[in-house]
Amino acid sequence: MTSDAPIHTDVPPSGTGCAECLAAGGWWFHLRRCAECGHVGCCDSSPSQHATAHWKQTGHPIVQSFEPGEDWFWNYETEQGLSGPELAPPGSRPDDQPVPGPAGSVPSDWTRRLNR
Repeated sequence: MTSDAPIHTDVPPSGTGCAECLAAGGWWFHLRRCAECGHVGCCDSSPSQHATAHWKQTGHPIVQSFEPGEDWFWNYETEQGLSGPELAPPGSRPDDQPVPGPAGSVPSDWTRRLNR
């Protein structure tokens, strides 16, 4: 399935982790990358759900997983997966970045803090 929403293949990701979590000293479970502007935010299982917040704030509905080995896309408006082109590198967080992350910010009881 494809989408009419803009996907910009020349826009690099905003960083290697969730921009808002890093700024606030928070943590994330998995990462999602906006296919329109490159913003990297945390997934809906993460405590702060910044990728979804980015969509609601900007109207950019398409994200791609920013996890190593994953290249799937998701459309928040239609709540459906879709196929898409290869985005500007890097295609994921660094392989040596822990999950959850970032290192040093994840509480010991992190599994109880996930959104289900």
